[in-house]
Amino acid sequence: MSHLCGLILTKKIDTAYIVDDDSVYVFSLQKLIALKGLCKNVFVFQNGFEAINHIKSVVFANDLLPDVILLDINMPVMDGWQFMEEFVKIEPAMGKKITIYMVSSSIEDNDLLRAKAISQITNYIIKPITLAHL
Repeated sequence: MSHLCGLILTKKIDTAYIVDDDSVYVFSLQKLIALKGLCKNVFVFQNGFEAINHIKSVVFANDLLPDVILLDINMPVMDGWQFMEEFVKIEPAMGKKITIYMVSSSIEDNDLLRAKAISQITNYIIKPITLAHL
């Protein structure tokens, strides 16, 4: 189990994406980020499909990509694993390393091992992300 401590305390984030369909969790995470002034821009997507389409539009418009993505596993339409499959395909066109944290309430070893097997995923964080994590 890991957390965001090292990342956020060493570098202020310009843009972060929260990809999660749990509105209560997203609301509280946004409040924590704002309370600590950790990020200038926070974009929220309800599922992987919305997020990957947004990233594609940003890449092809040469617009600002996120520094960090906090990605849930279980979401409707496109889950976190499907998002990662699409992300890997477009990553070479990005020209920027994006830090991705798989954030889930799942404590299943299979999910942790699967996340570790994807080199684009920086770490796996078990929900909830607390103020102590940030």
